[in-house]
Amino acid sequence: MGGLGLLLSGALAIANRYLWVYEDPRIDDLEDMLPKTNCGACGTAGCRPFAEALIAGELQPANCTVSSKDDIDGIANYLGVDAGNVVKRVARLACAGGKHVARQRAHYEGFPSCRAAAVVGGGPKGCTWGCLGPADCMEVCDQDAIHMDPHGLPVVDSDKCTACEDCVEICPKGLFSIQPVTRQLWVARKNLLHDEDAEDLCEVACTGCEKCAKDAPDGLIRIQDNLARIDYSKNELASPIAIERCPIGAIVWLDPAGRRTKGGKAKHIVRKEALPL
Repeated sequence: MGGLGLLLSGALAIANRYLWVYEDPRIDDLEDMLPKTNCGACGTAGCRPFAEALIAGELQPANCTVSSKDDIDGIANYLGVDAGNVVKRVARLACAGGKHVARQRAHYEGFPSCRAAAVVGGGPKGCTWGCLGPADCMEVCDQDAIHMDPHGLPVVDSDKCTACEDCVEICPKGLFSIQPVTRQLWVARKNLLHDEDAEDLCEVACTGCEKCAKDAPDGLIRIQDNLARIDYSKNELASPIAIERCPIGAIVWLDPAGRRTKGGKAKHIVRKEALPL
């Protein structure tokens, strides 16, 4: 047994000598300087892989959109590199059909989950593209960046959002997407019905009237399947003029904090209570 122990310890010593892999000690320092949320917003699996990518020069400190500017500058100074300039990305919802403007076609009683409700005939909402409301997105958000408004719609706090995509993955209607905050022109709808058919189900549904497309610079907005679509490759042409004549406020202008502005011709909804079935 003693001989076997000596043999194995010798083998371990040899393995340690020839198989040992050097790890830059700065990785530990950088990991301590990062927020340790492991949210994946930087494009890596977590804060330690991000630290390794920083050491390798594959990413810039500014790729961590969760860290404050002071923290990013501190990391850049530690590494002796430029902090970089990365546009913040946030989750955005393509629906504004709260209970006060969108009709329900049924009353759902069951497990309180959007995914569960969607299994039953697509959910109780009249607009089959609309938000169902049980707040799966809020529950899955580890950053506390989503809360539900009084009408049952999720609201994203742009300051807290890390673009981790958890809400994107969990929404059964595919209403969330990750967008750069520089994309200020936004279609807050996803319905594909036309005119009266759309408005019968939701008072703020896009009707495909084409006014936004006519007012915007050529090619910036097109109407496809009765819904306004924005060509973000021409984002530099975007301006609030495109929202001004939208009669129901389906297309909006967003400030960097995510607050929505509707056009001057948009209808004003004063109703607070839910629409009847």
